[in-house]
Amino acid sequence: MIKDCPCGKKLGYEKCCGKFHNSNATPSTAEDLMRSRYTAFTLALGDYLIKTHASSAQTSVSKDDLIKWAKSVKWVKLEIIDTLSGKENDSTGIVEFRAHFKEKIFKRQIHERSNFIRENGEWKYLNGIHL
Repeated sequence: MIKDCPCGKKLGYEKCCGKFHNSNATPSTAEDLMRSRYTAFTLALGDYLIKTHASSAQTSVSKDDLIKWAKSVKWVKLEIIDTLSGKENDSTGIVEFRAHFKEKIFKRQIHERSNFIRENGEWKYLNGIHL
């Protein structure tokens, strides 16, 4: 059982991203979706990662590849740098973040500006630009 949520919020996993992963709730903002996706990477939850991709992007990603890569690194922390729109009443949003991880003995990070859209009332990851 996971005690603290890996996304960095000061909540327990079940009250934070766990409620999204267990289909009890959907993220109300693009940032909440970003945080839940980061946590899904730390737990290698391939189904959730695919489910939260925009429908136009789902064919470009393999669940097995996502799981394999997610398990191949040690996730360290998520750092939210900036958000643009992506609130409860918006239809698009941008979240800039750094996801820190270790690969073998090397410290690495993903620095990305991610684009999110609403599909059928739910936030979805569309694409991102690596910075």
